[in-house]
Amino acid sequence: MEIRDLLALEAVCRQSRASSKKQLFNDIAAKAAEVYGLDPRSVFEALMDREKLGGTGMGRGVAAPHARLAGVEDIRGVFVKLDKPLDFDAADGLPVDLVFALIAPEDAGADHLRALARVSRALRDGGVCAKLRSCTEQSALHAVLSEKVQTRAA
Repeated sequence: MEIRDLLALEAVCRQSRASSKKQLFNDIAAKAAEVYGLDPRSVFEALMDREKLGGTGMGRGVAAPHARLAGVEDIRGVFVKLDKPLDFDAADGLPVDLVFALIAPEDAGADHLRALARVSRALRDGGVCAKLRSCTEQSALHAVLSEKVQTRAA
């Protein structure tokens, strides 16, 4: 499973108005509704509920909020590059400016975990994050995220 299979070009955006996780999740839910036809309220609530279980800030300015949701047929992603970083309760205490949200079917199980692992590996790569932070266009952000990320077995 590759990121390009999870993320439509239209679901990649720069967003500068969110001043809280709640507002960001609302914007992500609206984008998921617009691009993938998902119910925005359900997406928002699922992301908020998951975040209450534990922060999804991965460190180094990256977060990967995710949730499983009834009625979703395929795993879908929304990527947001924030102009103003937000506090995401990351272990390193750094605010987040790169956010990759995943919405998965309620019964996705291992597929959801594989998708989350793929996103996590990509966003732990300092080179990928540097490229994302230097991009200003939607298509360039999508291209960086869609590139095959070389990973080494642990």
